[in-house]
Amino acid sequence: MEFGLLQVWEGGWVSAIMRGAAITIAVAIAAMIGGFVVGIICGLIKWGRIRPLTYIVDGYTAVIRGVPELLIIYLLFFSSVEFVTRVATAFGYAGLADSGYAFVIAVIAIGAISGAYSTEVVRGALAAIPQGHIEAARALGLPGPRIFRRIIAPQMLRIAIPGMNNVWQVTIKDTALVSVVGLQELMRTAFIGANTTRHPFIFYLIAAVVYLAITLVSQTGIDQAERLLRLRSRK
Repeated sequence: MEFGLLQVWEGGWVSAIMRGAAITIAVAIAAMIGGFVVGIICGLIKWGRIRPLTYIVDGYTAVIRGVPELLIIYLLFFSSVEFVTRVATAFGYAGLADSGYAFVIAVIAIGAISGAYSTEVVRGALAAIPQGHIEAARALGLPGPRIFRRIIAPQMLRIAIPGMNNVWQVTIKDTALVSVVGLQELMRTAFIGANTTRHPFIFYLIAAVVYLAITLVSQTGIDQAERLLRLRSRK
């Protein structure tokens, strides 16, 4: 009998794919949050031309953006997995290292990639803020932290949202690369299902639909957040 969607359901693959999708979303959200924090810090350094930190940030963004994402994941994972496994085994947590380290390294790797691109988005957003707004706040005698909180940060976030939306969409797709380290996210689950059933087209098509659904739903949410920020800025 021809293998089809009914067999995918009866074989328990739907729940496996949903678990894989949940891990994909968890990795993407954690990496995006970490990358955004890195992007704000590094973007402020580049915008403020804080030397010698500017050179360090320039080197970080140049390396991350110039090296394939898959190679970054390989370097981070295989350069550290043996050391972490030995330490975890010495303390009696060998199983925890096997099950959790792939997730941790996936978040770190994707977060580092996201952070490099977020840095340029934040720097560009800061550069787009009219300098007269900041000068007017200084002329009124407002302290630096209050200027950042009331003048710089709101405008930066509003301007950066379209760029961060692009970073988020790329981050979602980059999570497919972490399947190489054994993390059973969406792409890895589709790969296992394809090899087990010998029907790769069905499983990869399902994975493509799930990825598309995640990006479309998140796109709708980000568009709504952008509209709300735009309305608040007009008040």
